[in-house]
Amino acid sequence: MINELLLAGSLIFIFSSALFAYRFFGKTGLYCLSALATVFANIEVLILINAFGMEQTLGNVLFAVTFLITDILSECEGKKEANKAVWIGMFSSAFFLLLSQSWLLYKPAEGDWVSGAMEQVFSNTPRMMLASFTVYAVSQLFDVWLYHKWWEFTEKKSGSKRKFLWLRNNGSTLISQIVNTLLFTLFAFYGVYDWKTLVSIFFSSYVIFIFTSLLDTPVVYLARRISDRKKAKENIGA
Repeated sequence: MINELLLAGSLIFIFSSALFAYRFFGKTGLYCLSALATVFANIEVLILINAFGMEQTLGNVLFAVTFLITDILSECEGKKEANKAVWIGMFSSAFFLLLSQSWLLYKPAEGDWVSGAMEQVFSNTPRMMLASFTVYAVSQLFDVWLYHKWWEFTEKKSGSKRKFLWLRNNGSTLISQIVNTLLFTLFAFYGVYDWKTLVSIFFSSYVIFIFTSLLDTPVVYLARRISDRKKAKENIGA
């Protein structure tokens, strides 16, 4: 039960952090969180756990918040800003990949006690990071594109830019997460685990993404309210 509680707590903490970042730092705060999430998720994803009756990797919640971030930016700041968050995430992943691999090239001192553990962890990250880098770019850019396609559709049907936020939020994320989960499972774990484990990782990851997508919808609504208040204050100040 401890794993389930930790995952639930992580979800609340990470989604709340996205709101906090946007409330106090605006889109810059979300850019920073996107960079941190992409780096940390690539470390977390190396850990395999059992939770909610499924075998799964950690990192799913952190990857999920990057989709929340692009949806908030798409809704409140625009497509250009959402795509900028994706490019920042890609840069962060590439930077971390190169830097972490350079650590392994150093010859440790005689009294060093951490290099062995670092090598054990980060010697396994190049494939994971390259898989994550590629899949992140494809799925996130697709998510932003699809979000605005859904927006065009809902605006045309309802005559309002504000209605059906829940549809464009979930319609884009749930579809793009299929692409994300399938590609990442194959690129990162093919040949590492047997097919039974691969299928388990895919379905467990996607089930988590379904829940995180549904749960992040109220967060996007709250973010839009924060954006509305900021714009109202700016208009009063003007």
